[in-house]
Amino acid sequence: MDPEVDVIAGKERSRGQAGAGIGNVWLRSPRGNKGEPPLTRERIVQAAVALLDEEGMDRLTMRHLAERLQVGATTLYWHVATKGDVIDLAVDAIFGETSLPDQRAENPRDDIVVLVNTWRQAMLRHPWAATLPARQRPLMGPNFLAWMEFLQSGLVRAGLTGKRLNAATWALYNHVMGATATQSSLQLSAEDARRGQEYLESRRDQYPTVAANNYICDADWDTSFTVGLGLLLDGIEAQTRS
Repeated sequence: MDPEVDVIAGKERSRGQAGAGIGNVWLRSPRGNKGEPPLTRERIVQAAVALLDEEGMDRLTMRHLAERLQVGATTLYWHVATKGDVIDLAVDAIFGETSLPDQRAENPRDDIVVLVNTWRQAMLRHPWAATLPARQRPLMGPNFLAWMEFLQSGLVRAGLTGKRLNAATWALYNHVMGATATQSSLQLSAEDARRGQEYLESRRDQYPTVAANNYICDADWDTSFTVGLGLLLDGIEAQTRS
């Protein structure tokens, strides 16, 4: 085995033993700086966000991040135990880029609309983050939890509690993440869209509704998101009256 890899694996094991049973970075105390000062958790997170923005999730490895920071991989492992930790920290940093409103609107729906649209813009600036629903790691960073508190308190003010509150939260979460993931990844050329629509037209007897409603060619993401959000919020308001 490569000696450096063996050392790194040893670091992973020792970190795992030190924090046995604690699998989330937000539930462990950060370690102090080791050796040469300039490497800090904040600097690691900034570099990770930049790497992810430029190269995507598939290119994020601890070794590649260490190279970007111009440190050894073992030094990086002193500050963050796993790649998953790096991703959790990077995602929370995204939610820290924009401050939440200082005051609440009189109508809680207005607060929810502002939050959800701001959330969407954050994901579009960092499209790799929209892949997170597929990961088995809950978002528990302080910035994300502040956003979630703002959202759920707005839903409570709107009259939701219990199961309906959590269901509405997840519906809005999935609307943001699903819409931004699709917008970021589905990039049809004009020719692909034209040929797709021709294909549907040639099978209009099988798919009459799909062919008639511009399924392939509609790339007005802003309108689709806004209208979809309105439908969700109308449904939520109807639930509060039932």
